[in-house]
Amino acid sequence: MRKVSAFGLAIALAASGIAALPLAALAAESPAPARVEARSADFVAVGVVHGDRMTVRLSRVIDNAPVRDAAVTVTLRGVAHPTTAEADGSFTLQTKDLAIPGAAAVDFQVAQAAGSEALKGTLEVAAAAGSSNDKNSARQMWWWVLNFAVCIGFLWLISRRRKSAQE
Repeated sequence: MRKVSAFGLAIALAASGIAALPLAALAAESPAPARVEARSADFVAVGVVHGDRMTVRLSRVIDNAPVRDAAVTVTLRGVAHPTTAEADGSFTLQTKDLAIPGAAAVDFQVAQAAGSEALKGTLEVAAAAGSSNDKNSARQMWWWVLNFAVCIGFLWLISRRRKSAQE
């Protein structure tokens, strides 16, 4: 049976801890896109935000069929934005207001020949990837690397001192 020194054990623990940190950081960097859902008695509107562009899918509550013959206006942060109807039945809008982090009230105004209806929801936009939170997590990772290095150094010194005392 082979005896493992404190130095060897410290290196093994440090290597496994350091190898796991970047994988966790990569998983945390790809958040889900911001999403808003609003309902009324007749319609369901789901908006998905990618950068400064929102794609809105509007469907009927009764049969979940897409609504194609409507004019949709989105009110975001107090400003009304008209949408553009796409070939796939969705509606899109582009505004820099979508990139502002934080919670925002969203009001979908759906106008059809039969009448109009308002759908209300809340959009929660996360901070951008280049924000200061990412710098702090990178700083924390390097702090842990430094701590592991210092611990390994102390264990190595203790191991050498014990070897010299035994000789």
